[in-house]
Amino acid sequence: MDYKIADNGGFDKSIVIDEEIKANIPQNQAGDTQIQNLFNTAYLWAGIIAIVVIIVSGAYYVTSIGSPERVKTAKNTLTGAIIGLVIIALAFTITNFVLGVL
Repeated sequence: MDYKIADNGGFDKSIVIDEEIKANIPQNQAGDTQIQNLFNTAYLWAGIIAIVVIIVSGAYYVTSIGSPERVKTAKNTLTGAIIGLVIIALAFTITNFVLGVL
């Protein structure tokens, strides 16, 4: 391995690496499709979790037996889950639009 130091004329100095060494350095770059797949997977799991929370809050509402506190808790949980689902859908749309344009 031969490292050569090249003088750029000022205070800066850079290391010049032989082509043989460059060929042995692994090149791993994530493409747009890999990033898009990663985001889509995250949105899928977030959506599944939001739907499970909606189902659980519905069950909690049904089993509240008219208790005002439990009904309020169930409604707040349902509202939060629906808002979360809307945010996930918007994030999915924006991400796929931006990555599709680039």
